[in-house]
Amino acid sequence: MCNKNGVEWSIRVGDGSSMALEPEHTHEVTRLWDRLKGLVVRFVTRVWMFLKKAWDLGVDDPRKFFHCLKVGVALIFVSLFYYMRPLYDGVGGSAIWAVMTVVVVFEYTVGGTLYKCLNRICATFLAGFLALGIHWIASHTGHQFEPYIMGISIFILASATTFSRFIPIVKARYDYGCTIFILTYSLVSVSGYRVDHLLHMAHERLSTIIIGTCLCIITSMVVFPVWAGLELHLLVPRNMDKLAKSLDCCADDYFGHGNEESKKNLQGYNCVLNSKASEESMANFAQWEPAHGRFNFRHPWKNYLKIGASSRSCAYCIETLTSCLASKNQVPESIKNHLESACMNLSSSSSNVIRELATTVSTMTRSVKIHMAVKDMKNAVKELQNDLKSLSDLLIQPNDHEEKYEPNDITIMPLLEVIPLVSFASLLIETASRIEENMMKAVEELAESARFKQPEDEVNLKKNQRAKNNVSNEENAIALQLV
Repeated sequence: MCNKNGVEWSIRVGDGSSMALEPEHTHEVTRLWDRLKGLVVRFVTRVWMFLKKAWDLGVDDPRKFFHCLKVGVALIFVSLFYYMRPLYDGVGGSAIWAVMTVVVVFEYTVGGTLYKCLNRICATFLAGFLALGIHWIASHTGHQFEPYIMGISIFILASATTFSRFIPIVKARYDYGCTIFILTYSLVSVSGYRVDHLLHMAHERLSTIIIGTCLCIITSMVVFPVWAGLELHLLVPRNMDKLAKSLDCCADDYFGHGNEESKKNLQGYNCVLNSKASEESMANFAQWEPAHGRFNFRHPWKNYLKIGASSRSCAYCIETLTSCLASKNQVPESIKNHLESACMNLSSSSSNVIRELATTVSTMTRSVKIHMAVKDMKNAVKELQNDLKSLSDLLIQPNDHEEKYEPNDITIMPLLEVIPLVSFASLLIETASRIEENMMKAVEELAESARFKQPEDEVNLKKNQRAKNNVSNEENAIALQLV
């Protein structure tokens, strides 16, 4: 029933008692309030998770935090051309181009900043020079033909420059410059048709762009610099170490010696497979950097790409090896035990070679142990090949209820059971072959081109040999004098 004000409703239940009912709009308000609270909680949770990830990112690599500060500092300095009247009077309204330049060209690495700055300056100067020259020619042909000449010139130069971006070497080193060339030439050509003092406008814009790029270069190189060459130099041996761990973990997991830690390290080869774009970008930026640290101006950065390619070649083999792990339980234990020692030995020796090569690259010093490690790997390959040849003897064994098998009595089932193990062993041999033929060759080329240091043991041996030769020469000279 309802009271006089129509506020409260109640019903009578079976036991004679009554129960008040809340109005329907009260339930709707409650549901809306719950939804609102849920939205607020989800929003706060997502903001908190984002801030936590950002904090973890800054803790893992503080250089990224410093890069943000460098961009802010550069923008503050370049903004003074607007905030201070004497500076603003010197460059005029074109000061905004300096701000835009800082925002566009400031990159994380020194090489990336130099790449964009030099491309922007050269492309702006070349495009402005051509635009002024063609504008002068078009203006002397008469006002009737001027727009046609300017339009045709924009079409030809923009089309030719765009086509040049498909050339690999231009795409790699001057792609940004081509874009700026098209933009600058089009802006100067189009605006020059309506602007009287075109030369003054071009001079102001070029001056502000030079100011912005110089400020970016100085800030990037002086304040906590991040060198693309050093990043590439650290990335390549780090990927090689991950490759060695993946190879060891793959063999351990196949023969039942793995644990949770090895399963995590097993996926390290994926970092090698996914690093091609990063390596190419770093190598391109490193070519623009001046000499720094242990690296000369013409350091052979392209050789690092060869090492990365050889590492990915081995990573593809390891990726195929991991696919064999699904069928490891299908192989009989007797056959698996027959090849376990040789496979583990080959996996260990191959990973040792990779680690020695990684140490050679990271320390820029030739390794004394590399030849011994390669010799051990070759011996392990021969051992595994001999075990594979003797594997056929295990397929023909006497049975408890039958006489000894004849060759024609061998069923297809044992062959199917042994194929996964033979494939695994063959892939290990192929991995060792790629390490010897590709990775070692690439590291040796880098060592020759970059003139890696000789190991201390070899240097001391040469010094001792020279000392002995000098002593023997002195003894011979004294003997001749006595004679």
